[in-house]
Amino acid sequence: MHTGLSTRPRRPRGNFHQIAAPLLFLLPNMLIFVLFIIIPAFQGLRMSLTDWGIFTGSRWVGLRNFERLLSDRVFWITVQNTLVYSAATVALLTVVSLGLAMLLHRNDLRGEKAYRSAFYLPSLLSMVTVGIAWRFILGDEMGIVNYILRTLGGPGVGWLTDGGLAMASVIGVSLWAQAGYYMVIMISGLQAIPPSLYEAARIDGAGRAQTFFHITLPLLKSTLLVVMVLSNISAFKAYELITVMTGGGPGYATKLIVQQVYQVAFMEDRMGYAAAMSVALMAIIGLFTLVQFRLTGKEQDYE
Repeated sequence: MHTGLSTRPRRPRGNFHQIAAPLLFLLPNMLIFVLFIIIPAFQGLRMSLTDWGIFTGSRWVGLRNFERLLSDRVFWITVQNTLVYSAATVALLTVVSLGLAMLLHRNDLRGEKAYRSAFYLPSLLSMVTVGIAWRFILGDEMGIVNYILRTLGGPGVGWLTDGGLAMASVIGVSLWAQAGYYMVIMISGLQAIPPSLYEAARIDGAGRAQTFFHITLPLLKSTLLVVMVLSNISAFKAYELITVMTGGGPGYATKLIVQQVYQVAFMEDRMGYAAAMSVALMAIIGLFTLVQFRLTGKEQDYE
């Protein structure tokens, strides 16, 4: 007999511990995120539409700051340098950290914990410390490398004073300082792959190359994406290392957008124009991250 009442089961409602308690635990982080990320981001966007300085006050100019960016030669030089530095750093960090992880993720390797610690140790140092140390190593007159070269009868090399070599040196030092950190992430991804897949591939007669390209890489896709996105963001906001090692020089050879934003904002007192540069930097980072997501594609499910 049809009573007209719905027979669809009612969705159970969670109690306090299931709903309110998790929200209360998330509340402090959400407040910090809103206060120190969301609100400053909107304030920076508003500031980019003004001609504002600490000593000159604020004046609304609309999109005029972004129009000036289009004809700012120094800004586009820093954009080019940032793209070169980011592309090279992300590619090298991904390849080198994966290679180190492939070598050191096996528990049967003798001394593997010591090797992991040795490669991870540089990532614990501050970039200021790393920059000072490598400036003593690669410096022109007092640098250890050039001292050895001159002792052997060769000429010194302008590691930090030649434009091309300075950028290559900065990229190399960044790789040395950060590869160990991303190696740990790669190792965690490798250890999550079921060993039974490798055993089955070995039984089927698959070689190392086939196993790597058909099992390891596909199952590491999400880990690779994490490494690429994190290293990309880190490369775009690199400041301390380059400032200490080269100061953005020689000329503008190693000057990135972040260094230019600092100079315009705090040395030239053009806060509004610097905010416009920051908004442009945020857009570039977002575009690069989107491209990385597109290149990696959707994560495949392997049973």
